[in-house]
Amino acid sequence: MSELLALSLTAISISSIHTMSGPDHYLPFIVLSRSGKWSSFKTYLLTTVCGLGHIMSSVILGLIAVMLGWQLNKISWFQDIRGNVSSTALLIFGLAYLLYGLWQAFRNKAHKHFDVLGETVYVFEHKHGETVMPEKRIKVTPLVLFAVFFMGPSEPLIPLLFFSGTQRSIIEITVLIIVFALSTIVTMLIMVMLGRYGYDFIKTETMERYSNAFGGLAITICAIGMMFFGW
Repeated sequence: MSELLALSLTAISISSIHTMSGPDHYLPFIVLSRSGKWSSFKTYLLTTVCGLGHIMSSVILGLIAVMLGWQLNKISWFQDIRGNVSSTALLIFGLAYLLYGLWQAFRNKAHKHFDVLGETVYVFEHKHGETVMPEKRIKVTPLVLFAVFFMGPSEPLIPLLFFSGTQRSIIEITVLIIVFALSTIVTMLIMVMLGRYGYDFIKTETMERYSNAFGGLAITICAIGMMFFGW
C-alpha cells in the first residue's frame, strides 16, 4: 500500500508540475475563450478533450513499458529479485532523466511555444530567452491544439508504469493511469479557470525550462524511498 501511495504521489507531482510550468497547457484556452467569447462549458470541454489527448499519448507509451515489464516478469530468475531490480531500474531512469533535463535546460534546445498576437494564438519553435515571434508559425485552432497535445506525451509516466508492470499489478497500473489523468486535467482546468477570471500567473519560464529535471527528481526520490525507506 505504501508503495502504491509513493508511486501515486510521484505521478501527481510529475503531472501537476509539468502542467503548471508550461503556459502552453492553459494560455491557448484562455486566449481563444476570450477572443471567441466562448462559454465556460465550451472552454472547459476543449481543455478536457485536449488534456485527454495529452494523457492518451502518455498512456500509450506507458502501456508499452507495462508489457515489457510484464514479459520480463515471466523469466523465472527475475521473479525472485524483481523488487530490487525494478527499484534499481526506476532509480537509474530517474537519475538519467534528471541529468537529461538539466542538459536540455543548459542546451536551451528549441521547443514548441504558444504566443498571442492580438486575439490570435500561434504555435512555433523557440528557445528560452527569445522574445520575437518568428514568421514561421501556425495559427492555433481547436484541432491544431488537440494535435499538439496528443503529440506531446509526458515521458516520466513511462518508468512508473514499467515498475508496476514488473510487479504484474493491474491495480497499480490502473490507479497510476487514473491518478495521472485526473491530476493533469484538474490542474489544466484550474489554471484555465483562474486565467479566464483575470488572475495573472507567476513567471513560469524558469520552471518550464527545468520541468524535465523536476520530473527526473520526483522519480529519483520515489525510487530512493522504496529502496531504502520501505515506501
